[in-house]
Parts: sequence; C-alpha cells; structure tokens
Amino acid sequence: MAGRRFDGKRFALGLGGFCTFIGLTLYPIVIAPYRNPEAWKQVSETVRREAGIKQENIQPGGMKVWSDPYDRPGKPGNK
Repeated sequence: MAGRRFDGKRFALGLGGFCTFIGLTLYPIVIAPYRNPEAWKQVSETVRREAGIKQENIQPGGMKVWSDPYDRPGKPGNK
C-alpha cells in the first residue's frame, strides 16, 4: 500500500512552505540587523553600559577597539 506521491502542485507547495519557513526564521537574525544597523548598535551600547562592560578592557591581546577604516571626516553621514 503506497502513499500519495509528493509531486507536481504538492511538491511546489511543500517546497515553497519550507523556503518561507526558513526565510521567516532567518529574518530577525540576519536581515533585520542588516537593514537597520543603528538600532542594533544602540542596543549593544545600552547593554554594555548597563552591564559595565568596557570594550577596551575586554579586547584580547591589548589590541585597539575596532573602528571603521573608511570612516573619514567629510564622508556623507559623518558628523
């Protein structure tokens, strides 16, 4: 007694549902921070401040805190 085959329209719906599930799962982890980085930077700063974490103190090997090498004065968006 064989079950129904998963082909044609049922296959397309199943595959589409699976891809939708993966997309919805990844959205808050990957896409949302990429589309709105300022909100995530603010959250990180708030959490570090409330926890008393200073990046300079936790940098491994005495390395300086990372900064954007392309962040130049006069670049649009810079203060």
